[in-house]
Amino acid sequence: MARRASYDLAGQKVLITGAASGIGLGAATAYARAGAAVAINHLPDDPRGADAIQALRAEGLNVIGAPGNVSIPGEAERMVEQAISELGGLDVLVNNAGTPATRQTIPPARLDLVTEEMWDSILSTNLVGVFRCTKAAAPALKAARGAVVNTASIAALGGAGSSMAYAASKAAVASLTRNLARALAPEVRVNAIAPGGVDSPWLDWTPEQKVQHVEKSLLKRVGTPVDYADTILFLTHGNDFVTGAMLVVDGGLSL
Repeated sequence: MARRASYDLAGQKVLITGAASGIGLGAATAYARAGAAVAINHLPDDPRGADAIQALRAEGLNVIGAPGNVSIPGEAERMVEQAISELGGLDVLVNNAGTPATRQTIPPARLDLVTEEMWDSILSTNLVGVFRCTKAAAPALKAARGAVVNTASIAALGGAGSSMAYAASKAAVASLTRNLARALAPEVRVNAIAPGGVDSPWLDWTPEQKVQHVEKSLLKRVGTPVDYADTILFLTHGNDFVTGAMLVVDGGLSL
């Protein structure tokens, strides 16, 4: 395996939404171990958030909790403002909070299983939540000449994803990323990653689905939170001439 890049992020202030597990927790861990102060957003009733914060603090890392639901107007903005206040500013926002609104994949032909409630949950979290948090963080990010990274998906490229509602939301995140890059330039860069599958509790994959995923991937494995965290750090601190881009990180699955 290739050697992973290392960064000295002492003094950097980072807020990561949806960081109780998976890609978000992987990114929070990577930033904190590189020396940044990290605010970990999680749903207020999700015990994994408090557990993650406790575990990282046990390593001696500088992390704080930022509970709040990004799908709720007002609550998302208050969470961002409180995190910025406690951190003393903001250099990086990672909009990672998202939901598939289902534990099982829904085939495209099953329109009957794609409900109004599913659309509302997915769009308010995956799409509008990104806008709410970025808008609230924009003044602090501009002052710091910071960066934003949004978590999209290879479903944004035309794949089925967990459902057509999920795929549509991630395609919209790709579009929103480009427009936020326009809106916040030149002070703030805005990019996105498009992950493939991730080894996390996101969906209830059957053993057969996991095998099929590995077989379709050119690199013959499922992505880990560390794989995606490395890419997020690159987009915020590895290059300062990339904005409005969506970087596919899927081990060749979409090929």
